[in-house]
Amino acid sequence: MSRDDTPPRIEGTRTVYEGWARYLVAEVRMPDGRRIGREVEDHGPAVAVLPYDPERRVALLVRQFRTPPCFVDGTASLLEAPAGLREEDDPEACARREAFEEVGLRLSRLEPAGRVWSLPGLSTERMDLFLAAYARTDREGAGGGLPEENESIEVVEVALADLAAMADRGEVDDMKTLCLVQTLRLRHPALFAAVGA
Repeated sequence: MSRDDTPPRIEGTRTVYEGWARYLVAEVRMPDGRRIGREVEDHGPAVAVLPYDPERRVALLVRQFRTPPCFVDGTASLLEAPAGLREEDDPEACARREAFEEVGLRLSRLEPAGRVWSLPGLSTERMDLFLAAYARTDREGAGGGLPEENESIEVVEVALADLAAMADRGEVDDMKTLCLVQTLRLRHPALFAAVGA
């Protein structure tokens, strides 16, 4: 196979399904001239935020049913950082909205933790990740998601030490949440130190 410096390029797409997300087949011209088809799931950008209380050393997460894990191995629900699709141009505004809808928190300061492709081999989802310190007084709502979106979200408070131990045992099975937990551990290790140490 001859190597060409021309990068692959998309020459066209066709939509095969449109609903909550769009599913496309892209026709890609490879550097060697071959044309190949690649599937694309398109629902756009998203955000995720890990709210944590540095005084009490806890994080607020959500537990909710996810169809794909249930389909694959019968997992009924996942423990996750609050997240959602970006409806606003500003990722921080979206993260604040999602935190209020899902866990009832009014967040002020957000600490950017990266912008990542969640599934680059298939999806257009690019996710802005944030860490967010909060205090008890920031909890102004019940959370639980939006009924009109059929969200049935359980708000779960987890001690940061327990969350770190879960990550170490491979029990945080949502990638965005694992990434946020490990980022929090790297940036703020004192939150995970033994009390009084």
